Amino acid sequence: MLLGKGVRQERIFNRNTGRTIIVPMDHGVSVGPVHGLVDFKGTVNKVADGGANAVLMHKGLPRCTHRGYGRDIGLIVHLSASTNISPFPNAKTLVGTVEDAIRLGADAVSLHVNLGDETEPKMLEDLGRICSTAAGWGMPVLAMMYARGKKVENEYDPKLVRHCARVAVELGADIVKVAYTGDIESFHTVVEACCVPVVIAGGEKLESTRDLIQMVHDSIQAGGAGLSVGRNVFQHENPTLLCQALNGVVHEDWDVEQAMELLEPEGS
Repeated sequence: MLLGKGVRQERIFNRNTGRTIIVPMDHGVSVGPVHGLVDFKGTVNKVADGGANAVLMHKGLPRCTHRGYGRDIGLIVHLSASTNISPFPNAKTLVGTVEDAIRLGADAVSLHVNLGDETEPKMLEDLGRICSTAAGWGMPVLAMMYARGKKVENEYDPKLVRHCARVAVELGADIVKVAYTGDIESFHTVVEACCVPVVIAGGEKLESTRDLIQMVHDSIQAGGAGLSVGRNVFQHENPTLLCQALNGVVHEDWDVEQAMELLEPEGS
């Protein structure tokens, strides 16, 4: 790995474990200022204090969240977008550049691709071009890869998730984000098909915090490199405490019960 890219990637990964806790906060474009993202700076502070390794946001928000104090946290600038108001919500359009991210002091860039959508060719073109440009600057690329389209019956199908992950690797992404396939054995097949770190998405709000902890724990057991989870973290009643528990699972190899003891101490 080139020195510049390695230095930046170390800012969003724990250098001892090779894993990461990323909290995406790009939802304001897709669904608006939802709960947890109104006091944006406050939420960044909470997850940073809890030990998250990086936050992810669109290019207009770092000016609102620069901390200037407290625990450091990595910055990933998201370069693609769509809104749920659009008749084409799965068609992601580039809204930023690698150079924008460099000017903001970012440690990585990210973009979202929905394989199976009618606009897949354009999204793949964008992914390939961004990976080429980013490589020239020594900037890591996180690719969020999902199977979403008319031909997709189950976006969690291990075969489809494995295909999504492999597309990102082959087009030059340095970190791959995909849906969790539901069990350790099937997710291991996703990880083993990639030569770069694979992190899991959180998806829709889960039924319980235990469900999130279990999913993260199992993904690590399968060889995953951590998580990139937004709403299930920043909409939690105590994002700081949740990030502390996730830190234990991801970086200290806690089991689920150890994490839940922190979140729900006996007698509380």
